[in-house]
Amino acid sequence: MLISRKTVVIAGALSSVGRAIADQFARRGFSILLAGRDVDELKCLADDIKVRHEVSCSVRFFDALDFASHGGFLDQCVESFGNTPGGVVYCAGYMADQELAQMDFATAKRTLDTNLSGAVSLLEKFAALFEECGSGFIAALSSVAGDRGRKSNYIYGAAKAGLTAYLSGLRNRLYSANVQVITIKPGFMDTAMTWGMPLPAPLTASPEAAAKAMVKAILRGANVIYVPFFWRWIMMIIRYIPEWQFKKMNI
Repeated sequence: MLISRKTVVIAGALSSVGRAIADQFARRGFSILLAGRDVDELKCLADDIKVRHEVSCSVRFFDALDFASHGGFLDQCVESFGNTPGGVVYCAGYMADQELAQMDFATAKRTLDTNLSGAVSLLEKFAALFEECGSGFIAALSSVAGDRGRKSNYIYGAAKAGLTAYLSGLRNRLYSANVQVITIKPGFMDTAMTWGMPLPAPLTASPEAAAKAMVKAILRGANVIYVPFFWRWIMMIIRYIPEWQFKKMNI
């Protein structure tokens, strides 16, 4: 099957960072497929992208939690582009209040399924297609929260840690097939997901700045990136704190 190289699927396109990533790809002349649960809002976003960047932009319904629909969704992506898409970016995510997730397993399960199970379900299907074609890229938004469990968000962090490990294995598997797999680890971002949280201004990125760094990394063939870049060094320090000390810390 042929692959359309300057085409990309954005799964979870209505998140703040998903919108910004779509904009960054469109600026570079990519044809875009926006995917999410609110098709009417996606159409509004697609119209805006088409007017501002003069690129093709289509929309499809996508629910990260409806695993049975993911095979059909992939077929729709191929139908929309007329060929295999050049890449996919998984932006779907969910971060519940930690205390609520501790008390309510349904909330914890939604966190795990949206951030990990949904990604695995969808990306395995893209992986098989790209492997057959011998080309393509897969990128997914993990998080610095997955680098070490902290009491403030360990259920969300566990989901992201699982996603990071999954992407590492997928990258290893697909290397020989010439398929790029990119793990993106954002730190604090000023988005709807973090609304109301006390974010330290010097360490917090806007979705637009974060998306610009993410798309640049994808296009240069990166493997793992932290956004902003300094989170690599922050998390290295946190990972090396001895466990006897770390367990006493309020972070």
